[in-house]
Amino acid sequence: MRILTLAGRRLAASIPTLFLILIGVFLLLQFAPGDTVDAMMAQMGGGDAATARELRRFYGLDLSVPAQLGNYLWRLVRFDLGFSAIYGKPVALVIAERLPATILLMTASLSFAFFFGLIFGVIAARGVNRWPDTLVSTLGLVFYATPTFWFGLMAIVVFSVYLQWLPPGGFEDITNTYTGLRRTLDIARHLVLPTLTLGLFYLAIYLRIMRGSMLEVLNLDFVRTARAKGLDETRVVVRHVLRNALLPMVTLIGLQAGTMLGGSVVVESVFSLPGLGRLAYESVVQRDLNTLLGIVFVSALLVISVNFLVDLIYARLDPRISTGA
Repeated sequence: MRILTLAGRRLAASIPTLFLILIGVFLLLQFAPGDTVDAMMAQMGGGDAATARELRRFYGLDLSVPAQLGNYLWRLVRFDLGFSAIYGKPVALVIAERLPATILLMTASLSFAFFFGLIFGVIAARGVNRWPDTLVSTLGLVFYATPTFWFGLMAIVVFSVYLQWLPPGGFEDITNTYTGLRRTLDIARHLVLPTLTLGLFYLAIYLRIMRGSMLEVLNLDFVRTARAKGLDETRVVVRHVLRNALLPMVTLIGLQAGTMLGGSVVVESVFSLPGLGRLAYESVVQRDLNTLLGIVFVSALLVISVNFLVDLIYARLDPRISTGA
């Protein structure tokens, strides 16, 4: 019960933050040149001033900035994300069409980075100052320092162009009407390269965090006591060290959720994935304010949800929270 109470307090405290983010983004976008009507007129090949004024009146762009902000927040309270003038459909529907690709990409990349970061971090800590530690640390530095878009482009050149093992982009093969397991496998094939491209950067972060946490926990008194009892090293690491060393790793998941959403903009653009990142880029270019604010709102909800789950997992791993100590 104490765990749920603490997590609920953090969840409630994040609601004002969500509205502050939306207000800040809304005000910042007012400084950008042009608006939705300008983008629409450009797509139509131009138009007269009367048409532009009528469109601005229809979409409420002729109102003052405070009035536009008030109207948007009032619609948001009623869970109405507005209408996308560029895509010609409700914003909620546009986001719902793009959301699955982003969630799959983030889940796969985060799972890949966390799992292999855990393994490589343990290997580096167990072989500290020896060749395993040097090799893992060097690879982590390379992954961290190399731009994500370069990894993506080189992955396409090697695995798609030369070897022709994996598709170069897209979410699934639109030329085939796969269903069931065949469609799932087809989507998985298309997500392999984007997952590796996005996950390698965070893999470097996780393995460094895990290595440092392992080295710190290995020198604590309870670990020396476990060894003095005659337990073998593998059991000491699995039963005693990992539970405590995982706490910084779990905390980092919540912090990295937001940055991973930002990184998906580049990855989705390189691999032509129909996700929220690419949609956000298109919305900025086309000045689609409603869609962009809807993406910010949904992205913030995703980050808050991830942090809520991380708080629950952290509380389960840390006995001081679950027992109220």
